[in-house]
Amino acid sequence: MKTLIFDPFSGASGDMMLGTLISLGADQNIVRETIESTADVSVAIDKVNKKGIMAVDVDIIVAQESHSKHYHEIVDIVLNAKLPKQVEKDVLQVFEILAKAESKIHGKTLEELHFHEVGQNDAIADIVGSCTAIRNLGPEEVLCTPINVGGGLVKAAHGLLPVPAPATLEILKEGGLSFYGNGKREMLTPTGAALLSYYSKSIECIPHGKAISIGYGAGKADIDNPNVLRSMMLDVDEPIATDLVEVLETNVDDVTGEVLGNLFDKLLKMGAKDVAIIPATMKKGRPGSIIKVITRPEDSPKIAREIIRETGSLGIRVLPTKHRFVANRKINTIDVDIGGQTVQCRIKVAEDKNGEIMHISAEYDDCKELSLSTGFPLKEIIRKVEETSWVTYLKN
Repeated sequence: MKTLIFDPFSGASGDMMLGTLISLGADQNIVRETIESTADVSVAIDKVNKKGIMAVDVDIIVAQESHSKHYHEIVDIVLNAKLPKQVEKDVLQVFEILAKAESKIHGKTLEELHFHEVGQNDAIADIVGSCTAIRNLGPEEVLCTPINVGGGLVKAAHGLLPVPAPATLEILKEGGLSFYGNGKREMLTPTGAALLSYYSKSIECIPHGKAISIGYGAGKADIDNPNVLRSMMLDVDEPIATDLVEVLETNVDDVTGEVLGNLFDKLLKMGAKDVAIIPATMKKGRPGSIIKVITRPEDSPKIAREIIRETGSLGIRVLPTKHRFVANRKINTIDVDIGGQTVQCRIKVAEDKNGEIMHISAEYDDCKELSLSTGFPLKEIIRKVEETSWVTYLKN
């Protein structure tokens, strides 16, 4: 799978996005022509050395100073630019992400919203150019490693505020992107955040694959470390998705089955991905249990605390886990004939990244209700539902 990966160890901005995508192989003539036909700017593309790394530097030269624009003005500019339909859609949605964040921060409707920095011609050029470049590269998937947002203070309409800026933080939250702070200045701009949020899915580590091309886009500031946005196009050869998990484990004794059963249900409701309670023989021959929980790293502290509260355990082990392989799962409903009557039953479908079906299982609760209402044995209901599901999916 042709996968575009952004690796923003030094943050991201609109011009850095443009630079890294051109460095990666996007057609700079197409990008330049599209930008210059949309905004009243000219585009200069060069290479610069940023602390020992050669990177593409994109300079948006504004023909004349323009006033900052209202959101509806930007929408009109994009609609009148006659961009390719997919690029037009992308640009409008990136600006919508920015607009919704600003709207929430300032307490104004989209109709009232007045952009400042992102309403200038150079910001419009950055977004139009980046959207054009990504479509030109044509990745099948776009991923993003955790983003360095920087540190210190940033000048905002409300005065000096901690990094990340309010709009940037709102975009990160809505986009579900992983980030961290390292540095003494703002490293991630709202424009960079909006582009990454719109196109990419957050990952904790780079997937297994072979590099097709590598790009570096230069930021304008000179800092202690290379101020570049790295990107890479990978031929990813793992069709099964991965996610990051931690395994929590503890041994307990003198805990009743009722307490363990209640803990089992409670941990699942708190977000644990899986819970196992395994009978064990403890020291001095006492009967006990091993509690093992698979959870997201960010949920580990609250899960561990609840285990201690409920069982009296004095310590929870965190087993080192890089990541796990997971199938993409979805719930569908299928029509099935049971005793001459057509009924509906939910099924779980597991697929790899390419959409190939790996497994189908009947939803237990639905099958149990069908067994009670029809009188057929539960195992027959499950068998019939799964056989019908496979036949239906193979036909499609």
